[in-house]
Amino acid sequence: MSATPLSPPLLPPRLRRVPPAAWTALAWCVSLLYPSLVPGDRPAHGTAPGGDHTPTVHQDWAVAAVTTPVAFLAAALLRRRPRTAVALLLAATVAQSKAWRWELELPPTALFAVATALCLVTAAEPRRTSRAALTMVLGVLTLHLILSPALGGGLLLTGTRIGANDAGVLVAVIAWLVGRSVHQSREHAEALSARAATEAVTAERLRIAREMHDTVAHSIGIVALQAGAARRVIDTRPDRAREALGEIETAGRETLAGLRRMLGALRRADDSAEPAAALLRPPGLADLDGLTAATTAAGVRVDLRWHGERRPLPPEIDLAAFRIVQESVANVVRHAAAPSCRVTVDHRHPAEIAIEVTDRGRGHGTAPGAGYGLAGLRERVALLHGEFDAAPRPGGGFRVAARLPIAQEAR
Repeated sequence: MSATPLSPPLLPPRLRRVPPAAWTALAWCVSLLYPSLVPGDRPAHGTAPGGDHTPTVHQDWAVAAVTTPVAFLAAALLRRRPRTAVALLLAATVAQSKAWRWELELPPTALFAVATALCLVTAAEPRRTSRAALTMVLGVLTLHLILSPALGGGLLLTGTRIGANDAGVLVAVIAWLVGRSVHQSREHAEALSARAATEAVTAERLRIAREMHDTVAHSIGIVALQAGAARRVIDTRPDRAREALGEIETAGRETLAGLRRMLGALRRADDSAEPAAALLRPPGLADLDGLTAATTAAGVRVDLRWHGERRPLPPEIDLAAFRIVQESVANVVRHAAAPSCRVTVDHRHPAEIAIEVTDRGRGHGTAPGAGYGLAGLRERVALLHGEFDAAPRPGGGFRVAARLPIAQEAR
């Protein structure tokens, strides 16, 4: 069971660190000293003999010496036993104000500590506890109001006047409502925080899924293509089959190495404050030469063209551009049945980078299973506020194009 002082909107940061016990003890001291500080504000102990309403303010410090330790004990118990703490504060308040003498009223100023404790309990504890505390306070005030002969007993029922006891009930209800509002605000903030954490986990899973797909899909396509070529020429051209098997081995080793690096980074990220994205060294456009060489060796020639002066890019832009080319070339290998494709990287516009991958195959965008990689690319580009297009070409083949904006501070 935990309790917190008050919600952030109610107090400045330094005061939020004050524990509930300190607030309750301070409220008790205020209620204890109030009659002496403001002698003419109200009758402290009812009315004078003969019905005269002249204030008869005085403070019984002998009673205060007994009730104050009880109030401080209640303040100390507020976190662990909130209902017991409220009961002790009620008893100390009734004894201090001599309200156990039924002819005397229980003034609202004497309820400062009770109202403070009720507000804090309601703000920090479950509803069942706060309702029990409120019922306890209202029960004592209502009982005193009904049984007090000086108040005429039935005056509360007839509503002929509002006295100090009635105001005490109002103070208690207001304190409970304030605490309830704070409790609801805290629950809402916790719900928003939990939702944000869930969304962050989901986004991280999607990112990992995209990285895994982009890492594996291209290499598997190369392996399948080389395996098919080796099978066709293994009897007629063993040397060519041997080269294809070597390419398969190289692609497999590179894929396994990439997977090990990714999984290792994810495991290290679990034990450190550094995120997995920082531990991984993602590829970029500088790796396109190796990608095109491997694809060309697999039997699909890649014509890589650069326009404009090559310049450093933000890491997320560089990675996204590489993944767009990688996935598009992998789709050409797996689905297009085309002997070649063209990759164009355009750096000429300083505010963006443009990428285009075209082929003259059969239109791999309509092939079964080809849509998942393109959907991942579309999502990746959308997260970077770019433009993405993937569709069959009018004259045959397929075209993938993307434009990724570059922030001004990154240029």
